[in-house]
Amino acid sequence: MANGVVKLRNTPGGRAIDPDTVLDALSTVIVTVDGEMAILYVNSAAEQFFQGSEVSLRGKKLTKFLPEDSPLFELIKQARAGGYSVSEYRVPLDSPRVGHHVVNVQAAPLTEIAGAVVVSMQELSLAAKIERQLSHRGAARSVSAMAAMLAHEIKNPLAGIRGASQLLEQNVETEDRKLTRLICLETDRVCSLVDRMEMFSVEGPLRREPVNIHEVLSRVRMLVESGTAKRVSYVENYDPSLPSVYGDCDQLVQVFLNLLKNAVEAVPQEGGEVIITTAYWHGVRFAVSGGQSRVHLPLVILVQDNGDGISEDIKAHLFEPFVSSKPSGKGLGLPLVAKIIGDHGGVIEFESQPQRTMFRVMLPMFTPPREHP
Repeated sequence: MANGVVKLRNTPGGRAIDPDTVLDALSTVIVTVDGEMAILYVNSAAEQFFQGSEVSLRGKKLTKFLPEDSPLFELIKQARAGGYSVSEYRVPLDSPRVGHHVVNVQAAPLTEIAGAVVVSMQELSLAAKIERQLSHRGAARSVSAMAAMLAHEIKNPLAGIRGASQLLEQNVETEDRKLTRLICLETDRVCSLVDRMEMFSVEGPLRREPVNIHEVLSRVRMLVESGTAKRVSYVENYDPSLPSVYGDCDQLVQVFLNLLKNAVEAVPQEGGEVIITTAYWHGVRFAVSGGQSRVHLPLVILVQDNGDGISEDIKAHLFEPFVSSKPSGKGLGLPLVAKIIGDHGGVIEFESQPQRTMFRVMLPMFTPPREHP
């Protein structure tokens, strides 16, 4: 739609489709405003959101429905001034007219009309996933505390038990030595479990530096390819202009090694495909619970596979410790991934259905320190 004129699109079959019909079919709220914040267009979802018909809403200013200090207006101004799309998650919208909503917002300038901006809003999508991500991060940190306790309270007495068993083995009858040997084996098994848990207890500041994420992904792919007999097709959709990640290189290798191995193990023996994508998302931010700050996470890395997908009964608990869809899985890989990404100030989320499971990692970029004169 430009200057009030609807342009019809022809389908391959020759039938004309009204773009308004397509937009009205969406559950996403779509509203277009001009340079004075007056409404130019709304779809059906927006009519319900603002509680009025398109005819009654058109021409009215958005400030009639939302307070002037609403964060939505700041996003619109950013998109208009910058000339590019701006997104923000967990934006609260409160007014007597529309009620209380927490939405994901994307604002993009409409080049055909000077000063016009198209705004899309969707409730309970990525905002809900990010909220779950914060819970997953807390679960991983709980495991971290438990791991530290296990290492201190269990490994020391186990060493004593193993040492006493070895001493006994020297003085017992031959037929009884299998029992002392059993004590040693079981002690080693418990120590091995504690060692696996101990990887969560590593604390201290990250060794953060500018990291080329494409070099990390290349290294990880080589490691995974050398360790599997499956014939997997890899598709790399990389943005060559992507800036550096501000992170710990070794820990990021750990993250993507886990994600890529999981993807390769999930794909079928024949026709398996793994797609790795990197992108820069302008203006992607989200609000941190319990604080006023908003984190800027423009660097996006996606790992997608065409496996059977994640079963519904574990989706809500996928990042919790000891939850795994693999028969021999320990359920510690993804909690560790969640912890590392959380320590970097990033976000990890996933979408899964048969033949399409995708993990999306959002990370901060490296910003060189300002030089003072």
